[in-house]
This record gives sequence, structure tokens and C-alpha cells, in this order.
Amino acid sequence: MNQHPYLRAYMAGVAVPTVLLLVGVTVFLFARFVFHIPLPIERVIVFPLTIIPNAFGLWNMLYLKLYPRWKTPIGLHGAVLPFLLGPIGFTVAVALGFIRVIEHGLVAFDVIHIPYWWLAIAPFVAIAVYYLLWKYAVGFLNREVGIAG
Repeated sequence: MNQHPYLRAYMAGVAVPTVLLLVGVTVFLFARFVFHIPLPIERVIVFPLTIIPNAFGLWNMLYLKLYPRWKTPIGLHGAVLPFLLGPIGFTVAVALGFIRVIEHGLVAFDVIHIPYWWLAIAPFVAIAVYYLLWKYAVGFLNREVGIAG
């Protein structure tokens, strides 16, 4: 099964965030239409639905390319991805006005207040979540499609 290993790596990487984004969109829509929480999800959903799955797929292809020369565990490889996606997502959110920087923190969608102390913890949470996703979910899918891992 050596045909198209990069395509298989891409598809294995794309599968995990796609499923998680479907669950996330369902939760946001349920919160908005059932509990009437004013979150304008339709304005911001384009970034996660387009960039994150493609980033996972391309990152998994990079892992496959680097694995013979640099035997990094897949969890550590995946834990680096928030350092790329985080700044891009924050820049896009601020540029489009979804997040405003104020004196005591950030305000998202003019509804959610995020204090600055939380921003010191968020990278560690993101690293842990991405590490676990990549170690267990993407690593499992890589083994299932017969690529390195």
C-alpha cells in the first residue's frame, strides 16, 4: 500500500478537525438558537472551517516527509501547530473586528470578556489538546491508512 502516501497523510490529518468542527458548530448553533446566546458564529466560522482542517492535513504530510530523517513523536509534532495557527487566527479575528483589545483583556463578539491572565494559560491548553489529538487521533488514523507513525 505504497500508492499516494501524501494523499493518505493529508486525508488522515483532515479527518480529525473536520469531525471536531462539526461538533463545535452544532454546539454553537444549539446555544444560539435554543438558548438565545448572541454569538454571531456565521461571521467567524469561515476561518476554522477552511484553515484548520487543511493545516492538519498539510502538517501531517510534513510529518510523513520528515519522519525518515527526524523521528519526532507525532504528538510533539502536532503540539507545534498551535504556534502557527494561533497568531494567524488572532490576527484575522482582530483585523475583522471579531476581537477587540481593551484595557483589561479582550472582548470577543462584543459579548465575551477574556481577561489577560487567561491568555497566559491558553497556549498551554492548546499545546496539550493538540498533543493529545495528534498522538491518539491522527496517529491512529496514520496507522490505519498504513503510513509512518
